[in-house]
Amino acid sequence: MSDYVMVDTIPGETTMVCFYNEQDKPFAIGEKINKINQQAYMNGYNWEAFFNYYLSKHAPDILEGLQPDPEAGMYAAYYKPTLESEVKAHKFARIIRSLIENEEKVYRIIREEGAQIAWV
Repeated sequence: MSDYVMVDTIPGETTMVCFYNEQDKPFAIGEKINKINQQAYMNGYNWEAFFNYYLSKHAPDILEGLQPDPEAGMYAAYYKPTLESEVKAHKFARIIRSLIENEEKVYRIIREEGAQIAWV
């Protein structure tokens, strides 16, 4: 798999955002994050902690109706299958991609605000 984030909709069931944190780029970023903050071992559970913190400050609407389901190698988030949810899911995927592609922003947040994040 070459992409680390995707949105998928199962009609009548769910819309989901999947972030594959063991792909090369997110994995390397996770290792750097862990060097900055030892509590931040970036498996799916700590990506959830980071996303919850980030979204609550910058895009709280994305959290409405979101049902997270992190695992060790992946962070998944599910929404009810509505048009509004699909829009939110795509917005969330763009946010994830923006953070990963602008990793210095992530490192700054970890350095300056990492103590405020509820790491697992």
